[in-house]
Amino acid sequence: MVMTAERTETLASEIRKLAGDKNALILAHNYQRAEVQAVADHTGDSLELARIAADNAAEIIVFCGVHFMAESAAILSPEKKVLIPDPTAGCPMADMATEDDLIAMRERYPDAMVVTYINSSAAVKALSDVCCTSANAVRIVQRVDARRVIFVPDRNLGRWVQRFTDKEIIQWKGFCPTHERFSAEDLAEAKRAHPDALVMVHPECNPEVIDMADEVFSTGQMVKFVRETDRTKIIVGTEEGMIHKLRSVAPGLEYILPSKALICPNMKKTTLEKVYASLVSEEHRVTVGADLREKSLGCLRRMLELSG
Repeated sequence: MVMTAERTETLASEIRKLAGDKNALILAHNYQRAEVQAVADHTGDSLELARIAADNAAEIIVFCGVHFMAESAAILSPEKKVLIPDPTAGCPMADMATEDDLIAMRERYPDAMVVTYINSSAAVKALSDVCCTSANAVRIVQRVDARRVIFVPDRNLGRWVQRFTDKEIIQWKGFCPTHERFSAEDLAEAKRAHPDALVMVHPECNPEVIDMADEVFSTGQMVKFVRETDRTKIIVGTEEGMIHKLRSVAPGLEYILPSKALICPNMKKTTLEKVYASLVSEEHRVTVGADLREKSLGCLRRMLELSG
């Protein structure tokens, strides 16, 4: 059921008041629904939001995203109550890397270091040597002290990184289903329709799509780019929620979504109603056990050391 604009604004006002009364911080990933991003105190990528949660005095964090993101916030902020409005909002790519599979891979390649994308579970991070983001993955791989790297779980990001290093990257077989559905044919059609547009895509896209792009950016890099560019029309090759974020920072540009496939069903599970219900009941809490937290935190800390 589609809410009216009046109902949306009323519910957003109720959420803001309740968050203030409860000393709660609302964080929304760039891929969330427009109305959820609009009600949030901060929007951004998963690591950026987890850091904001850790550096904030709020007692409650409502993380509008998918499970591994709320988990990352809980790792960095164990003293806070971290809530996810819809507990079924998972990440299929994160689920493609399991503890058992990673243990087996490490046994198969004992000389390799494991670089794990932040889009992964705490359990997988705990078994990894260092974490990375789409923005710093190239730098992290270049700086780890190993000639062979197991890259978990996104094969497309791993393939992108391989272009910038002569190290051997052992690719996991995981992928983002949303970016995977975005085809070279989709992009070619968009380019034909908008020949004057610049094309920027996310490194989770297929190599064929990346080869057709003018720029390959993380979501944070996309935000920086549109703030500074003199181009007026941009084809945005990532999840459609990103366009709301880009319009909020650079409203004068024209943004084109090149494929109807670029919608993540898990990101869209979070609604204003669920955000409100989560604040009222203070559910659903995401926690990470002390031992697991310490091991996964070490993976994140090593990333910060190497990317500095």
